Amino acid sequence: MRVSASTGQPEMDLAPFLAPTAIVDADHPGVRDYALAQASDAADPTTKAIRLYYAVRDGIRYDGYQIELTPGGLSASRVLESGRGWCVNKAVLLAACCRVVGVPARLGYADVRNHLSTQRMRDLMGTDVFHWHGYTDIHLEGRWVKATPAFNIELCRRFRLKPLEFDGTEDSIYHPFDEDGRQHMEYLRYRGEYADVPLAQIKAYFAEAYPQLAGLQEGDFDQEVLRETS
Repeated sequence: MRVSASTGQPEMDLAPFLAPTAIVDADHPGVRDYALAQASDAADPTTKAIRLYYAVRDGIRYDGYQIELTPGGLSASRVLESGRGWCVNKAVLLAACCRVVGVPARLGYADVRNHLSTQRMRDLMGTDVFHWHGYTDIHLEGRWVKATPAFNIELCRRFRLKPLEFDGTEDSIYHPFDEDGRQHMEYLRYRGEYADVPLAQIKAYFAEAYPQLAGLQEGDFDQEVLRETS
């Protein structure tokens, strides 16, 4: 067991947070090329993480209807190829990209009350509580920093949400209120961080909590957002 020279505490083994998995497929050629193109010339790990955060936040469109609970459906390579994803697989892509450039990253989850979503999503889910909301936890300067790359800037402007910024030092998690002072996001419970997506746990919970979730895939998220925000 290694002990930190600065704190005297046991050091965490960061190897699992640098290794590729079937879902966090940092070894996929497309993911590797994408990450290196975005961040390979950055001078330090924090700058690399910041560049990757904004690339995933704004380069991959948020689509709350792209929920496929399979290793392939959640993989970093799939969301990169499709150019869109939801909180869980956008967080996977950011984690995979960080691992490509040598920055340890893991997947974090929380239950949140989302006060702003499409009406169809609320109707099918039967609640405004989103269980197992995903974010990325990035190891920088000896500590873990939360990053939430889910909502792209265009979506934030449509819903008048405050965009989530990331500077590599402060946690980047949802704001409690939007630009007009309306309630936006409330964190109810943190479910911890993992080296890989706890897919079996998420599938089992969603099957019980959201029995009609499959119906979301039949909708057009972008068109519904345009209609509800026009």
